[in-house]
Amino acid sequence: MTACYLAFAAFAAALGRFSGQPIERCWGDWAAAGYTAAAVIIAVARRQRPWQERRRPGRTPAVMIAAAHAIAVACAVAAPLAWQAWAGLPSRAGEGSLTVVANAGSQLLRHGTPYLPAASLSHVLAYDPYEPLMAVFGLPAAAGGALAGWAGDPRLWLALAGTAVCYLAFRVPHAQTRPRAGGDARRRALRDTAFALASPVISLQVATGGTDVPVSALLCLSLALAGNAPRKAAVTTGIACALKATAWPAIPVLAALLAARETPRQAARFAAIATLTAAGAMAASAPAALRAPGAALQNAVLFPLGLARHRTPAASPLPGHLLATAGPAARWGAFALLATAMLTFGWWLAVRPPRDTRTAAVRLAAALAALFTLAPASRWGYYAYPLALLGWCALTGTRRAGPYSSERTVLTPAESASAPSGPAVSPSSSSASSSASSSGADA
Repeated sequence: MTACYLAFAAFAAALGRFSGQPIERCWGDWAAAGYTAAAVIIAVARRQRPWQERRRPGRTPAVMIAAAHAIAVACAVAAPLAWQAWAGLPSRAGEGSLTVVANAGSQLLRHGTPYLPAASLSHVLAYDPYEPLMAVFGLPAAAGGALAGWAGDPRLWLALAGTAVCYLAFRVPHAQTRPRAGGDARRRALRDTAFALASPVISLQVATGGTDVPVSALLCLSLALAGNAPRKAAVTTGIACALKATAWPAIPVLAALLAARETPRQAARFAAIATLTAAGAMAASAPAALRAPGAALQNAVLFPLGLARHRTPAASPLPGHLLATAGPAARWGAFALLATAMLTFGWWLAVRPPRDTRTAAVRLAAALAALFTLAPASRWGYYAYPLALLGWCALTGTRRAGPYSSERTVLTPAESASAPSGPAVSPSSSSASSSASSSGADA
């Protein structure tokens, strides 16, 4: 992790030096100091004295490692938030999403829907491009009272929810890998959660007011649950889809995984449960929106696609946006290119479906990266989704036919006949056989 923290420090220092956003400069300065301190502490911890190595071979001092992660979280998350609250730093970008969520919560509390009618959409921040469930994070600010000010800031509730789900996303695979080591699994999950929260993928979003932290954490949790609890994975995926449309590609990816590893019937059941959960969560969180589908269409569909009366501020110079702004014909060409990419991805899933959690995570990361690159309106920050998925794979040690995979070794009749009849094989040899069989199936 020393190299990771050094890379984080370099990125944060560059952002703090060259960014035009006061909030990003604030985050960069604080985070660079925290990352550097964490890297130094971990490097020192790994240089143990010989007597320490003999007493605890192969392990670094846990207290120093925990202190390094705590310093990184404090400097990359807590300090920038406290500094913003004290200094009142202005921002020309990023904070708008928090304003939208707060306004959506107020609108939901008063009228039962977060979406304003088309006649009231007089400026960009009047639109709500998110799914209805996202407005729930704006309810604390709308309630006022003890939650007025920073206590009701949507970014705090988004960060808290994202952190809790992120812990579960690490806890599930660690517990399934070593089911008898409950305390060790909890410690590893806490360590990985602290590292993920401190990383720029999450901490920068928290500091600048991003709304993607709980959604990306829910996607990682869905992948963790897909192996042994597909119904729970379907419910988790549905909740993510009810928050943001960026989570919908997870349904076909995980359905293809279950179709390849289990049966097409289980894949269809997963897709149905996920879709019904998303629809139910949307209807329950914004019941009045069902009476005005036109407002929902204007806010959550046409505005993100750049087809509404006002232009979305998501306008990073990515290929899809550059093509969409080249003229009316080029705009439709951008839509056609995006549709072709999605159809090609669907064909890829059908022909070569993922057979393990790692491959499914990589496929989903690739789909989201292509979507954000070719979308008519997108931001650089959306690439936090594929980075979060790949980082989750690296931290959990997810690999082909991982230890919590539900794949089973199937013997052919010839192999069954030649198998010796004797004492049962040991669990380790059985696991090795299953891994070899899975690797052969993927080849």
